[in-house]
Amino acid sequence: MDLITILQWFLVLASSVGLYFVAPLARTADEFFRGSRREQAPNALFLTSSLVISWLFAKSITNAANLGQSFGLVGGVAYAGYYLSFVVAGLVIIRLRTRGGYLSIHHFLETKFGRGAIVVFTFLIIIRLYNEIWSNTIVIGSYFGATGTLPYYVAIVVFTLLTLAYTLKGGMSSSIMTDVIQMALFVVLLVVILGFIFPAQEGGIQSFATSGTWDLAHGLDLLLVAVIQCFSYPFHDPVLTDRGFISAPKTTLKSYLWAGLIGALCIVFFSFVGIFTRLQGLEGEAPVAAARYFGAPMLLLMNLIMVTSASSTLDSAMASFSKLVSIDLSRSPLPKVSTGRLAMVALTVLGTIPVFFDPTILSATTVSGTVVLGLAPIFLFWSARVPRIAFHLSVVGGLLLGGTLSFITLPDWLIFTEGKYAALLSTNVITSVYCFSVFGISCLTGRIRRGHKAI
Repeated sequence: MDLITILQWFLVLASSVGLYFVAPLARTADEFFRGSRREQAPNALFLTSSLVISWLFAKSITNAANLGQSFGLVGGVAYAGYYLSFVVAGLVIIRLRTRGGYLSIHHFLETKFGRGAIVVFTFLIIIRLYNEIWSNTIVIGSYFGATGTLPYYVAIVVFTLLTLAYTLKGGMSSSIMTDVIQMALFVVLLVVILGFIFPAQEGGIQSFATSGTWDLAHGLDLLLVAVIQCFSYPFHDPVLTDRGFISAPKTTLKSYLWAGLIGALCIVFFSFVGIFTRLQGLEGEAPVAAARYFGAPMLLLMNLIMVTSASSTLDSAMASFSKLVSIDLSRSPLPKVSTGRLAMVALTVLGTIPVFFDPTILSATTVSGTVVLGLAPIFLFWSARVPRIAFHLSVVGGLLLGGTLSFITLPDWLIFTEGKYAALLSTNVITSVYCFSVFGISCLTGRIRRGHKAI
């Protein structure tokens, strides 16, 4: 084992063990499932930090860098477009709470659309949480060895177990408390990484700002996809939505708006890593290529920022799954912390199994933003009076249509633009038109029926 590998292991063990001792021990259901401490909900600083770092997961910042490498600044801005999801989610959740009186997303769906809607929705979010585990841990493993090697697997298993340990200790309280630390560390690491990159590039920051071509054929098509998906994508992510129901409405809305801005800026700035490799003509995955260019110090920094972002996502996924099992799907008025902890263990074990197979095969079944487009009209028009069938026509129909279009070759007359994401954009437009149409027709049909009954 060389010195770099030893230092990498030190960073993983030191950061994870440190978080275990910092994480609070949750003794009550409110502490474990809602993140309260001493009977007080998280304040704006804690909630904002938790929201941001929960979405700055290892795979997302890797994608941001790779898009910067492919498209320049356009790629980073396009990926940052997904952070409009925070604004959409914050505005909708506040209205669900203050005007609808709903206590959670599940409470809203069951009240309005029945138990059948809960079954479908739960299936969507379980798939998402399940994939959050392996899709982030394989990024960590890749810094310790080639895919399929013993060091690769050992790194994944050790990192996952250490994250599970501190999350079991405090649940949502652990997740939010450690998120604040992880967010601060992420910002510091990002600033240091940029401190390496800017001076090494001729032309400085101006060369980064002018990189790429701002048209649909060179990355702007992805930005349009992100804008379309941000109206549905956040609602199938309990890591994002659970945090919308634990603090006062004013605090919650402020946190979501700030989180959207801060998260988008972090993504754009991390895409500079990829832009640097583009300008330097470096090949391979952008974070790894940049690390190799600068040598050992950058490799260690990159490893630590990946560990920070991956652990924050894992602990949030575990906390959300424990709440899903113990509260959202349980009819017991007194949720048990022990049940929540068992749920975390189950998700961790099941979510780690794909690591030992071919992740690229399994990624084809991942619930992406395209197949949940049907959630958009359900939440954007949450107060509309529609029959229960509207949920299934929009959500299940959108899932089938979006999934089908994603795995077939679209004819040329359905492709609206040129570019790498032209087919994806067309798929999202077609599926969105279908979902809003069937929801609108269901709403109109419901009004006609109510009119006939009144007569």
